[in-house]
Amino acid sequence: MSRIVFLLIPGLHLLDLAGPAQVFSTAGDLGYGYTLTHVAEQEEVPTAQGLGVRAETVWPELDPADLIVVPGWRAPVLGGTGPLTEATAARLRAHHLAGGMVASVCAGADALGRAGLLDGRRCTTHHELQDELAHRYPKATVVRDVLYVVDDRVVTSAGIASGIDLALHLVATRHGPGIAARIARSMVVYARRNGDERQSSAMLRHRSHLSDAVHRIQDVIDARFAERLPLTELSRAAECSERTLTRLFAQATGLTPLRYQQLLRLERAEHLIGQGTAVETAARAVGFEDARMLRRLRARPGAAVA
Repeated sequence: MSRIVFLLIPGLHLLDLAGPAQVFSTAGDLGYGYTLTHVAEQEEVPTAQGLGVRAETVWPELDPADLIVVPGWRAPVLGGTGPLTEATAARLRAHHLAGGMVASVCAGADALGRAGLLDGRRCTTHHELQDELAHRYPKATVVRDVLYVVDDRVVTSAGIASGIDLALHLVATRHGPGIAARIARSMVVYARRNGDERQSSAMLRHRSHLSDAVHRIQDVIDARFAERLPLTELSRAAECSERTLTRLFAQATGLTPLRYQQLLRLERAEHLIGQGTAVETAARAVGFEDARMLRRLRARPGAAVA
């Protein structure tokens, strides 16, 4: 059994807390043995949305399998917000030093920074707070405009709803992407987004199925969509034959692996073109030899990408 400890800081955003809490609660309902605990420096914790929540003021005993999550709080700026005592920061440090994992959502990254856990590590936060986070913690490497970053058991995520993506990723890492997809479906979340997705982008489609093998293939294609990816290479990642891979992929997504890769290329190319990149340049950037295939894909009915 793993304990998920949410450290609640005054002014916290409800969705920063409720999103990941729902993921782990649903995993517990499915028999994966999670217990949720909420701690704070005061019993009554005000939220940014006006609803007060109650928390324990005594920390439970933790072991390295447990996770501490710091939800974000209302922070037009980080300086002067998110009150946190040194004793609580020491709790965060001690858990990580003992081999445990710590995570944050949105402004919660600042609490990890104050605990010294961002120094020498990659991290992220809400796009409106990234510059300030980088200024406050110059020894950290702030990765901009991604959903979440994992570095040496320190996991940071972007704003608000990205806490769901972070929690689904942690579940997928421990129990497999099929279980994460099942939880996402139970929560009526359209897809499980990869960490390097842009904060402002739409969710990747065709991710609501429950096939571990197909999710592994999609992870490979998502990360390397601009490369040539032969079926032989993808089948090794899926640990099955090329024929079985094609059949499973079609059953799960309604597409071939190549068509799925083309959709990712098209989506990225459309983004580049929308930013002023020439069609030929965009085509080469996403892996096409020239713009002819990109133009054909863009001309297909219903091919426009939002």
